[in-house]
Amino acid sequence: MKSSKKINNYRIGVDIGGTFTDATLINSNTGEIFTSKVLTTPLDPSIGFISAVEKILKFKKIQPESMEYVVHATTVATNAIIEGKTAKTAFITTEGFRDMLEIARQIRPSLYDLQFKKPKPLIPRQLCFEVIERMNSKGEIIKPIDKKSIDKIIELLIKNKVDAVAICLLHSYRNPEHEIQLKKAIQIRLPKLMISTSSEVVPEFREYLRASTTVINSSISPIINKYITSISKKLFKYKINAELLVMQSNGGVYTADAAITSPVHMVESGPAAGVVASSVLGKSLGYKNIISFDMGGTTAKAALIRDGKPTVTKDYSVGNFAQTGAGAFGGSSGYPIRTPVIDLVEIGAGGGSIAWVDSGGALRVGPQSSGADPGPACYGLGGTQPTITDANLILGKLDPNYFANEEIILDIDLAEKSIFDNCAKQLGLSVLEVANAIIEIANNAMVNALRLVSVQKGHDPREFIMVGFGGAGPAHVANLAEEVGIQKVLIPKGPGTASALGLLVTDIRMDVSKTLIVRTDTMDLSEVKEGFDSLEVEGRGLHSYNVNVDQKPNILFEKFLEMRYWGQSFELNIQAPDKKIDQNWLTELLESFHLAHESSYGFRVDNDPVEIVNLRLTAVRKISIPKNQELKSNYKNKSIAIKGQRSVYFSEEHKKINTPVYDRSKFSSGLLFSGPAIVEEPDSTSIIPPNWQVEVDLYGNLILQKK
Repeated sequence: MKSSKKINNYRIGVDIGGTFTDATLINSNTGEIFTSKVLTTPLDPSIGFISAVEKILKFKKIQPESMEYVVHATTVATNAIIEGKTAKTAFITTEGFRDMLEIARQIRPSLYDLQFKKPKPLIPRQLCFEVIERMNSKGEIIKPIDKKSIDKIIELLIKNKVDAVAICLLHSYRNPEHEIQLKKAIQIRLPKLMISTSSEVVPEFREYLRASTTVINSSISPIINKYITSISKKLFKYKINAELLVMQSNGGVYTADAAITSPVHMVESGPAAGVVASSVLGKSLGYKNIISFDMGGTTAKAALIRDGKPTVTKDYSVGNFAQTGAGAFGGSSGYPIRTPVIDLVEIGAGGGSIAWVDSGGALRVGPQSSGADPGPACYGLGGTQPTITDANLILGKLDPNYFANEEIILDIDLAEKSIFDNCAKQLGLSVLEVANAIIEIANNAMVNALRLVSVQKGHDPREFIMVGFGGAGPAHVANLAEEVGIQKVLIPKGPGTASALGLLVTDIRMDVSKTLIVRTDTMDLSEVKEGFDSLEVEGRGLHSYNVNVDQKPNILFEKFLEMRYWGQSFELNIQAPDKKIDQNWLTELLESFHLAHESSYGFRVDNDPVEIVNLRLTAVRKISIPKNQELKSNYKNKSIAIKGQRSVYFSEEHKKINTPVYDRSKFSSGLLFSGPAIVEEPDSTSIIPPNWQVEVDLYGNLILQKK
């Protein structure tokens, strides 16, 4: 008798970008991959989400009930902060520290910029309240929490009709007792209020950074709650009852419920997915050192992957002129968050980035974007501003009748008119000259981003392979690699939806931390062991996730220590030796720290005392990764894949030349050909410049090398 139990063997990932929403479906048994792409719906991103899901399931005639789980990446949290559309939130801190958010930090992103202004606090001063209590740096109670002051604050919360509360009391990372009491008292009177405490969100020292992270978590919680609930209802209505997972900024995923209570961990969820996709693909093909380059419709993102692992930082800011980067002054211009984030550089250079002429008569590109509504001028949806996509169309690099799987017909006349009216007329140049200049300017900005993640951090780009993806990435990646000095480029299959694929091959992950602050020459090693043991207890919470991700749902632990020379103000993150914590363990740890310090700052001081500041633990439940599918075709005659020819402008030749156009779906493994060439597929177009050659590998990836 056959079992009537339904076998769920599909997983789907949805990535909402500024211009397009991408969905990728994987058959967990066979490794088959299917994709769909729809325009993003900015007013309600959940509409585009469910449209992409519905489109791919209907096209492949797959039953919604066969889903294992759904993974989602979104910029909703980031956009809420950048646009100032966070929930009405109150901030509660220790008496005397009400102006903590206003004072912020002294550091600035540009030292000599006299015009720099700090971003406006997410919570206005009138919604910042003080509670009478005090603890010392050891967690000892100096002044018990005053119940009358709690009652007074609750009355003010009711009066101001706030939607969320952020609590950050002094030294609560040592002893959370007062934060717990305060949270419980508020919940009794206001049970529906969303409350975040710093001891739960980020139990680490440094009051302002801890407060800022907690405030961001609280202020976006109601928005994320509403958004996730909307997505869940739409999935349920469509009969998809599988677990909904959300991409985190650290490169892992967590449950939708966890995302609602701790949304600060998903601030950079979209960009992280692409980096994970590059890392997993590189590992499967034997490439450990990778520069990931993702260019979509709105932004371009670059990240460095060393020894198979993306760089993770905690020096990160979001909002305003936020920037990324490890170090004492990394990300000093926005709102700092102290949760782990994949270290990447993001710039306003995507297919929809707008070209314009500034007051000095210079041509500029970005950071403003036409987005999905109205989109580039050539979309014919009402946009009138020239964009990178319009420029590529005029240069012949895009086929107006084969774009986004033929769902959008590009209008070259509208593209030419937009460039002439807004740029060429003022500059006294031809439309073709301006179109090429737009691409050159955008490429220059992206080259700078690539150098930021490589050269400026002490890495030689020539030692890395570059993975180029995103809807617009393959059209630019070869030129960018040549400028930076990278000799080899990989363009994966389905590059336009690679970030959505990254969602389906990332592990479930939890990062937890604990402040210690002890000198290694005077500490008791049992403190470190007990600290890691308590973090492991938290990490084992991953067992509660009801997700069938692997046949062996064991939890793996990675342990790190943040260390510095005694007296320094910033730390280095050092991986703990994988052995018993004893004197030999400490000796090995100290040597790792000295080496890391020498690598980062050019010197080491072996005789100086070293201080351990924070303990960190990453808990991971592995997700099974489907094997790469080999190409089924075995012919190597490139003429079979040629669709035709068209005239394409290459800056190397300073003119338009007849260029063969290939249909990527007809490629076979081992196929070799040289540029200039155009390779088309439903979600992206790859440009192969002159003096570059292409080999199609066993799995259909394009391997580009400079001749």
